[in-house]
Amino acid sequence: MEARRTRALVQRDLPALEALHAPEYQLVTPTGRILGRAAYLGQIRAAPFYSAWEVLGETIFRRSARMALLRYRARLAFPSGRAIVVWHTDSYEPRPTGWQAVWSQATEDAQASEPGHGDSRGDG
Repeated sequence: MEARRTRALVQRDLPALEALHAPEYQLVTPTGRILGRAAYLGQIRAAPFYSAWEVLGETIFRRSARMALLRYRARLAFPSGRAIVVWHTDSYEPRPTGWQAVWSQATEDAQASEPGHGDSRGDG
């Protein structure tokens, strides 16, 4: 489910993104900004947001009947040329249409991130 979501983010597959993100979805970006579903998907709709999303190593998860939590390291690349390595955590909940992401948080692993030009959105 996370691979499908991140692929849809890079490919800007809006129908898939709308199905995979709960109405109350929130992302905490590496810079600490909080984006709700409408703002996040609106930015992706308006222009490419990610140019690549590469999972680094193992994905650790916990799952119950009502929630799934995922944590992994990833290299995120942006159209600006900037690339960063983050610890990424996602919370999913089952809904009538299937599992949906409810919360995501990306925390930059500053020691592992590649030097870049900076991202014009200020979020990387």
